[in-house]
Amino acid sequence: MTVVLSLPLFLTGCSQNTHIAPVRPYSRDLSHGARYYQVKPGDTLYSIGFRSGHGYQRLAVWNNIPPPYTLRVGQKIRLFPYKQELGKTPGARGQHRQKLKVRDGSQKKPIHSTISKMLLKFNWQWPIKGTIAKSFAQSGNKGIDIYGKMGQPVKAAAPGRVVYSGHGLIGYGNLLIIKHNAVFLSAYANNRRLLVKEGQPVKKGQIIAEVGKNGSTRPSLHFEIRKNGKPVNPLWYLPRH
Repeated sequence: MTVVLSLPLFLTGCSQNTHIAPVRPYSRDLSHGARYYQVKPGDTLYSIGFRSGHGYQRLAVWNNIPPPYTLRVGQKIRLFPYKQELGKTPGARGQHRQKLKVRDGSQKKPIHSTISKMLLKFNWQWPIKGTIAKSFAQSGNKGIDIYGKMGQPVKAAAPGRVVYSGHGLIGYGNLLIIKHNAVFLSAYANNRRLLVKEGQPVKKGQIIAEVGKNGSTRPSLHFEIRKNGKPVNPLWYLPRH
């Protein structure tokens, strides 16, 4: 009899635990297993690269999309390297890898020297003044959260061009993405209001949005820096307070 009574209690405990696991609001919303993505209204190659974690440059190469990276609704975007479909025989795969190595070797010096020059053209600044609400690790390695005041001006952390302005990315609320150069993007999420549009150039320190809140009790800004499509700790680049 004791065994029979304990069984429903055990099952009840299991059913309650299924909803306890925390949800990271800034995890990418395109699954690791997804191989293709169909373009929807409002999508840009930058936003798809941001959501998938691959970055717009890789997607442009994998899908043969030249600048200015124009997409059409319904278009299928490949989310994996084309070379994965090439060379079914070992010999063909080896030849393909050899060509890539030769090409990469011939381009290595110009790419690194160009990147070094571009990085010297600007220094980062804090998008808002405030204390850190969530560190890089606490946000799931997706950036940092900075406490602010409702409506507080959000400023561009470096000069660049707005490549996304909208609310189509799950967990980010009203989001701005700024392209600074061929290497770096910055993202500003949970805004109450966006003050710049896609394609608009912005200066360092220019007001681009207003602080809001997204599922938290206190207003805060979620801020990311992405290097070659991958999130990096913004504290590596921002000056010390």
